[in-house]
Amino acid sequence: MNYWNPFFKWINKLSPVQVLLVFYFFAVIVSTILMSFPFVYQENVRIEFIDILFTAVSALSVTGLSTITLADTLSTPGILVLAFILQLGAVGVMAIGTFIWLLLGKKIGFKERRLIMADQNQTTFEGMVRLIKQIVFVLLTIELIGFVVLGTYFLRYFPNPSEAYLQGFFGTISAITNGGFDITGQSLIPYRNDYFVQFINILLIIFGAIGFPVLIEVKEYLFEKEENRKRIRFSLYTKLTTFTFSILVVVGALFIYILDFNHFFADKSWHESFFYALFQSVTTRSGGLSTMDVTQLTESNHLFMSLLMFIGASPSSAGGGIRTTTFALVVIFIITYARGGSSIRIFKREVYDEDLIKAVAVALMAIVIVFVSMMIMSIIEPFSLSQILYEVTSAFGTVGLSLGITSDLQPISKVILMLLMFIGRVGIITLLFTFKNRKRSGKYRYPKEKIIIG
Repeated sequence: MNYWNPFFKWINKLSPVQVLLVFYFFAVIVSTILMSFPFVYQENVRIEFIDILFTAVSALSVTGLSTITLADTLSTPGILVLAFILQLGAVGVMAIGTFIWLLLGKKIGFKERRLIMADQNQTTFEGMVRLIKQIVFVLLTIELIGFVVLGTYFLRYFPNPSEAYLQGFFGTISAITNGGFDITGQSLIPYRNDYFVQFINILLIIFGAIGFPVLIEVKEYLFEKEENRKRIRFSLYTKLTTFTFSILVVVGALFIYILDFNHFFADKSWHESFFYALFQSVTTRSGGLSTMDVTQLTESNHLFMSLLMFIGASPSSAGGGIRTTTFALVVIFIITYARGGSSIRIFKREVYDEDLIKAVAVALMAIVIVFVSMMIMSIIEPFSLSQILYEVTSAFGTVGLSLGITSDLQPISKVILMLLMFIGRVGIITLLFTFKNRKRSGKYRYPKEKIIIG
């Protein structure tokens, strides 16, 4: 008797988005089991189940918030297990599954392609398998280069090559997956005056947050013959994502500096201020690593950084939040509407009404989720609203920055943050489509009537 038949019948009744959420749920279970093995931790270290679950969810959602200090708790095998979970979370459950399927010589069918499309936030079936191959190839290539460069460079910091390359390996994985975890115990604060380490980490965070399709298009452009490059036209997604991402990094660094001009940056040299502000701006995209103790910044800066974390990274990336394209479309829509325009035009292209509706729905839903989470946590926690907002947006944006209150939170608050990390990783659209009615609506239409607005 096959006991799995009822399960498979139930799975077949679900939509691709619902199946994807089920797969992620099982991935959380598997990750938690992996993080529960004794060999993952150092001798005489005991971790509460809620903290094991929290770490597993944080790793799978590539957030980086943690209720434990990894440097004091994880063993070397544990670091490798955590790195594997970060990879799984960054590329996506379906992407990893598809790649293994391909290695085994299996055929990717229609249903699998629909799941990949949902996992990678794509709008078409075309080239799904090729996309996965490209993502894995680009990611592994960048990780290999980062590992060699950082590992070799860290020989000057650590007493033996094994420790140096372990730091280089995990540091590379954590940065490019936008995981935000560290095994130094102090994030990147020990390298606050080493601009080479900071520069490499900035590049890795950007590669992980800007969106895999962008990296693939850039790769194809660079490896194309010179005479054929003029024929290549970057997609609207790549143009809008790159432009918005760049603006957010520049404006973010500028405001982080201005808001603490007479406080944190008062006694810093120009190059120290530049790298501090730039790194914090980049890491709020979804990186989670830090070269400073963020509690030293003013409350106004904490609020501004919360906004940056709420926006998050780009779609089809390792990051979370509402995503850069959502933010861009909402801002452009407001400006266009204020000017009396009726359609959204970007880079000589007109945006579909459906995409605009999605962007507005995602932004509004995200605001509601963050507000409700803050309200609940403010009732049960003794911390200020700005501290709670920082923690909530860090979880939703899958960033991982913290004002140091994560380990002191009540179990209910930890569960809320886990839900936020999960939602931030799979995306608001995926969450909304879970409740989508699969039945076709009727052909009839109701009469329209005006409603007073504003």
